Amino acid sequence: MSQSAMYPGSPSKPSRPLIEVKPHSLLDDVYGIIVGVLFVVIGIVLLQAAGLLTGGVAGIALLTSYSTGLSVGTLFMLINVPFFLFGYFFMGARFTIKSLAGSAMIMGLLKIMPFVLVIDRVHPAVAALGGGTFCGMGILALARHGAGVGGTGIVTLWLQKQYNINAGRSQVMIDSVILLLALSLVAPHMVAWSALSAVAMSGMVMAWHRAGRYFGS
Repeated sequence: MSQSAMYPGSPSKPSRPLIEVKPHSLLDDVYGIIVGVLFVVIGIVLLQAAGLLTGGVAGIALLTSYSTGLSVGTLFMLINVPFFLFGYFFMGARFTIKSLAGSAMIMGLLKIMPFVLVIDRVHPAVAALGGGTFCGMGILALARHGAGVGGTGIVTLWLQKQYNINAGRSQVMIDSVILLLALSLVAPHMVAWSALSAVAMSGMVMAWHRAGRYFGS
């Protein structure tokens, strides 16, 4: 006999409908990672066209590229090496392999982009909001398929997995440090626009990458 039948005055707790959660297939993961990579690359191209930065490893690569003249794609991959080692030991081989594949595609596409997509003029506000949002959507797509763009994103995903610290909030704190360092190389008003891009990027992750918000998350 149910509790509500035994005690007629007691409210019955509504049962949550059982929904079978199906894991992503290999094809799902491949498609999701490719889409995530495209978003990240388009975001970086927009930011670079306006001379802006963003957070995470993309921001570090852009900042280093502005000061050294080296390719953003090459710097993106080199800066990621120690973070991939961290990911291998703390997030597992599967996550690291997927992230390496995604980062290799990002590096390759960034080298190709100057030949297929040239943006002559873009207002910093559009570049900041659009570029940051595209990067955030790319990070989100990769995270949903068990991968990361490398760099600080691996650390923030680990913090969320291990200690339930929201990845977006962790990324905001890391990005603040990157942008403060940028003040020594980039004009203050450009750093301000770059801060907007970092907020747009982290906001995407903060809003939609929360444990328990979606089935299977």
